[in-house]
Amino acid sequence: MDGQVINLAGVIDESIVDGPGIRTAIFAQGCPRRCEGCHNPQSHPFGTGTDCTVEELYSRIRRDPLVHGVTFSGGEPFCQAAPFAALAEQLKAAGYEIAAYTGYTFEELLAGTQEQRDLLSRLDVLIDGEFVLAERNLDLRFRGSANQRILDVPQSLAAGKAVWCTQPRWVGEM
Repeated sequence: MDGQVINLAGVIDESIVDGPGIRTAIFAQGCPRRCEGCHNPQSHPFGTGTDCTVEELYSRIRRDPLVHGVTFSGGEPFCQAAPFAALAEQLKAAGYEIAAYTGYTFEELLAGTQEQRDLLSRLDVLIDGEFVLAERNLDLRFRGSANQRILDVPQSLAAGKAVWCTQPRWVGEM
């Protein structure tokens, strides 16, 4: 984790709305998408957040015995893919479930930078796609708009295409 820094919009230590269970939610500062109706517009400008090392974030998460999952959100975590990938690698090794929200699609990330693919490969779940105000739906579990998908990343990578997550804890009763 060699001193890598993430510019943060914020951290919620015990979130129950950014994925199932009690999780730590880490919000990246900076997003090029600037979706209309975004619920975190203060996270759009790049470089205006608080810098935190990967080591500091890892230690903070590990101190809470109630947390078993971590969610990367934003802003756009894939714009800081290398340090998020380093954090995800450490957390996965410690047994945490790792999820991320992104405005990019799975397909865009597969065609993206090596750093973006590295981060993607360390995730369990990806909620992908821009927030679309016209498709906003407050009844959707862990999504803001109907175009967004909850994907099983290991299965998607193995198949080379997006595979929806079927875990009831993520998607509800099927």
